[in-house]
This record gives sequence, C-alpha cells and structure tokens, in this order.
Amino acid sequence: MTESKATIRPNIQALKDRAHAEVLIIGGGINGIATFRDLALQGVDVALVERDDYVSGASSASSHMIHGGVRYLENGEFRLVKESVTERNRLVRNAPHFVRPLPTTIPIHRTFSGILTAPFRLLVTHGRGKPSERGALLIKLGLVMYDTFSRDGGAVPRHRFHGRRRSRELFPDLDDRFRYTATYYDASMHDPERLALDVLRDGAREESARAANYAPVVGADGAAVIIRDAVTGEEFPFTADVVVNTSGPWTDITNAALGTPTRFMGGTKGSHIVLENAELLEATRGNEIFFEAADGRIVLIYPLKGRVMVGTTDIDADPSTPTVCTDDEISYFFDLIAQVFPRITVDRSQIVYTFSGIRPLPRHDDLAPGFVSRDYRIEKARLGGADGVPLMSLVGGKWTTFRALAEHLSTEVLAALGRPRRISTLDLAIGGGAGYPRTDSDRSRWLEAHRGAHSAAFADRMLERYGTYATEMLGTLPVNQRPLEHAPGYSAEEIAFLAEREEVVTLIDLLLRRTHIAFVGGVTAETLAEVAEAAAPVLGWDADAIRAQIDDAARELQERHRIDVETSHLAPLSA
Repeated sequence: MTESKATIRPNIQALKDRAHAEVLIIGGGINGIATFRDLALQGVDVALVERDDYVSGASSASSHMIHGGVRYLENGEFRLVKESVTERNRLVRNAPHFVRPLPTTIPIHRTFSGILTAPFRLLVTHGRGKPSERGALLIKLGLVMYDTFSRDGGAVPRHRFHGRRRSRELFPDLDDRFRYTATYYDASMHDPERLALDVLRDGAREESARAANYAPVVGADGAAVIIRDAVTGEEFPFTADVVVNTSGPWTDITNAALGTPTRFMGGTKGSHIVLENAELLEATRGNEIFFEAADGRIVLIYPLKGRVMVGTTDIDADPSTPTVCTDDEISYFFDLIAQVFPRITVDRSQIVYTFSGIRPLPRHDDLAPGFVSRDYRIEKARLGGADGVPLMSLVGGKWTTFRALAEHLSTEVLAALGRPRRISTLDLAIGGGAGYPRTDSDRSRWLEAHRGAHSAAFADRMLERYGTYATEMLGTLPVNQRPLEHAPGYSAEEIAFLAEREEVVTLIDLLLRRTHIAFVGGVTAETLAEVAEAAAPVLGWDADAIRAQIDDAARELQERHRIDVETSHLAPLSA
C-alpha cells in the first residue's frame, strides 16, 4: 500500500491506546463484522481488526444473493436450508433497503431426468462423481419442499411452474428446447459491501466496541496478538480474554501466524463478470435466470444496476494466491449464456467489470466442489499454550446466514466469558433499514420530512443508495453540489462525506466498496482523478499522494478486475 502523508486513522489509534479487550475478532468480512455487532450489543468490550479493507475478501465476491440454497436439499442439508430461508425472510424485513425479494427462474428441458440419481447422490455418493441434470419433476418436488421451509409470514411468494407456451410468453428469448420454466423467490442483495458497513456501524456505535481496517495480525507473543498498522508499518501487541478467528478462507493462515497451525479450510474459487448488454438485460425480464449446465454446475444470469451479472464458477483454489476471473472462465460463461439465450450475441467488449473470490468452505478432500457443505462450525483451541486464552475459529458460513451465525458464535463467546445475552438481533433492523419506508405513500412522506432544501429526486436517490442513513447525508451535504463528470450520479461532496466518515484509506476503497462506480463500468483515468481529488482534502492527500492512489487503483483494477485504465496522460494533479 502507498502511504499517504497525512492519512487520519483514529480507529487504529484507539486500538493502540486501549490494547486489551474482552474479545478480539480477527477478520472483517461479513461474519466477523456481524459477530462484532452482536457482541457489542451485549455490552462486551470487543475489538475487530481486518488486514485489508472491510469486506474486501470473500465477502466482496458474492453473487449478490440472499438465498435459502434450494440445491442444498439434494445434499440432505435440511437444517441449513431451514436456517437459510428463515434468515433470508428476516433480512427482507430487517434490511429492506438492501435486501429485496428476487424472482428466480429455472429453464428446464427434461421431465424425469435426475429422479434416480438424486436420491443416490444424497444417500450414497454424497456429491462424488459427475452430477446428472435435474428434470422438471425433480425440480418441482424440490421447490414444493423449499416452499415448505420458506413459510414465514409471506416474506416471499411461492413458486410457479409453467409449460412451454406460457414460458415462451414470459421469456421469448429462451432457447426453443426448454419445455418448462419454474420461478421461485429468493432475495437480491444489491449492495453487499454497503450492507456490511451498516452492520459494522451498528456495532461501532456502542461505547465498548472499536474496529480498524488495514490492521493485519502478523504474529503472537505468548497470549498477545501482534497487530501491524498497514499504513505506517508500526506493530503493537494486543491482548484479549477470547480471540475469535473469522478470517474466512484465510483462517488456517491466520492460525499459523498465531502459532496454532490448523488444516480446517478448503475454499473454492467463484468468479463473475458484469456485462453491458441491453438485449440480454431485457431477456431476463427482471428475473435472475438460474440455469444448470450439463456438468451440474450452475450459471446465474442476473439483472443488476442496469447491467447483467453472470456467474459463478466453483473451482478449488489456494487462498495464498490472489484470485482473478480467467479467460477460460469467461469462455465458460459465454458458452452457458448461449445455451440459455442462443439468439443474443455477447462478446468480451461488453464486459465492464469482473470479480473473483474464494468461498470459506471446509476442507473437502475428494468431494466435488459443488457439493461441499455451505454450513459452518466453530473449532476451539488455546492461544499461548494449554493454559492460554480461548481461540475460536469459524469454519464455513455464507452471506445469507450471517446474523444466525453471529448469534451462534457470540453465544459461545459469551459462555466463555461467563456473560449473559442481554439483547436479541432476531428482529433488530440493520443500519439504514431502521424506519425504511416500505410503501410508495410512506416513501413520499419520508422524503418530504427529511429532504430539507434538497430536491425530492436527490433525496430519493440517497434513500435508495443508503437507506435511512441518508438522513445524515441530507442534513450534511450542501444543496448545490459539484457533480462528477466521469462518475455519473455522484458528487464531489458525497465522495468527501464517505471518505471522511467511513474509514476510507485508499482510492480503491471508494471505487469498489463505498460506491458502485467500478461495478457498473466506465472507469477511466479521469474517473480516478475526479474521485481522488474529491476525497483528498478530508484524507490529507497532497498531489503526490493523489497520484500514488490513482496509480495503485489503476493497477488493482487491471490485475484483479480486468479493467485497463491508462493514467500516463493525466495532467499534473493538485490536492
């Protein structure tokens, strides 16, 4: 990381000033953040550290879905499905600003396929070998069961099944070989990084809680954990009564650094591409298309933010190596798109963004990646010897179940501390979901009450982007703002607000996790310069630091997201 000369980092200073906590959480993905929130709400003195930016690892590479996992039924993971659909419905209620029902359509071209092999796979092989394609009858049975698990106050509608004629009316661009479509409901999560920041903010409001990004754990000295400030390079010890490792795919690597080597993890790589293709976007009719390839793998064709996201792969991966979406994976996606919508042309020039990450799955040896359990467990050890402090390692977990997982993990931590649970998060609104208007009339009233001197259109955009957290923004941002020419929909003042209040350290934090600027495409050198210069005054970046941030961001966009940004032509910059 390029160090800025005057970057202000009060959060890591708080860790240095108060270098002991009842609980230290290592890992700022969604599961670590949710556990941080849960413990903070119990009044626990809790600290969290993340080696990079919050939700910049596995949690940033999700398929943007909150789902029950209809395919888990085939593996016999009924507990996980029940928990997942319950948590999905709960998130629709508790985080309505970011989580909304999503119609998901499965195109099907066989009637009876898979009837014999599915129970065999469940009862005998448990995912070994090549899966066979599921036919209409098997999918129908699965969705009936899925609806049964999903009963929870009507948070999402039940599934619908259609024959060839009605399927053609609904989706005229589908391949002619499809004889049926099945549409069921899960939920979309259109801004996972911002949802995670809301969860973090909920916890950080508690006086007993503190968190810092860019603060990797680099070792241990007895029962003390050694933390490095990634900006300054300074290292300092930190002690806790309980240490919780929520490093996701990097759990074993963290434990090795702590002197407690483990072999818990066996993550798989998942990649996605984002396309700007109006014809493909229209063909989805607002539905996620959930299509099974002949090899049993799934492709998602998902309308999102005026683009189409396509994913995902499921390939064994090494967490010590950065993941990128490869040419082979892109070819794989294009082949599957052609199988679903053969009359729609897609090409690589339409790709505006790619991303890839490693799922935090348990070690699975010879089990096929697509059938590795998405459930989670907690492994317990001691840091600093047999009489050392409890060390709890989270193995597994997924976005959908983060609240339930955090409750489970926090309960284990509270038991170790001898502390009671004083509050439940079951029905607790998350961040900007608190007081979020759910009807058109409620929305109109909210806008009128909170927009102040701003236009209704601007206030509505802020509400859509941030939930009721927009109240704070509308009360702070000036009415007359400077729109960013090369980042449409954002202003210099909005960028400065995010940079000042959301623990931004680098330009890439703003482009990837505080905004959706990179996701929707169109990033140029001028985009990088505009956003960097807007953030510079509050982050203390001078002209040299701005240039360094631009170059670092361009390099990461090219290496990790396949976005080529040429910056050499930029004129001299001023802070």
